[in-house]
Amino acid sequence: MNHMDMPSLLALAAALGWASGFRLYAVVFIVGACGALDWIALPSGLHMLEHPAVLLVSGALLFVEFFADKIPGLDSVWDAINSFVRVPAGAALAAAVLGADSTTMALVGALMGGTLAASSQAAKTTTRAAINTSPEPFSNVGMSFVEDVSVVGAVWLATNHPMLFGVVLLFVLVVMWVVTWMLFRFLRGALRRIRQWLNPEPEPERL
Repeated sequence: MNHMDMPSLLALAAALGWASGFRLYAVVFIVGACGALDWIALPSGLHMLEHPAVLLVSGALLFVEFFADKIPGLDSVWDAINSFVRVPAGAALAAAVLGADSTTMALVGALMGGTLAASSQAAKTTTRAAINTSPEPFSNVGMSFVEDVSVVGAVWLATNHPMLFGVVLLFVLVVMWVVTWMLFRFLRGALRRIRQWLNPEPEPERL
């Protein structure tokens, strides 16, 4: 792939923004490694990801996140800490894809990447919070592996079949928004029941 046309650039920017909401360090490491190995001809704005120092740091953080994300309880702490990083990083990566020759396109990329990262981050947070209400750890580990595969699949599909990726992304976004809304209502109800259990209303005095 010697040159990316605009649909390919848009697909890559959207993939990096969306996937950053799940696995930022995996996105940085995988894309940087693919560029360094000449598997993908990265846009000039992403060449920094190929630097050995960036690969070393992102690879180390990816190693930590791979295990931290699969331990119930610890995954929520890790998710809360990284929630402040994923959305702006997703915006920055998408802007780097589109903004090599145009400030306007960089702004478009930042808005798109940040919005997609926020959507996937919200879906991840609400889904994990709901899963962690179950005492068994297998659903948590399974969901974590689904996110791992989704990141790799998104990057591959965006760089090889950008138009198909756009269709799949639209469908996935609709599903994510519906699931997030449903789980948010579930979690709000669960928190209300917990508060009622911790602070029961006193029974009225009998005359």
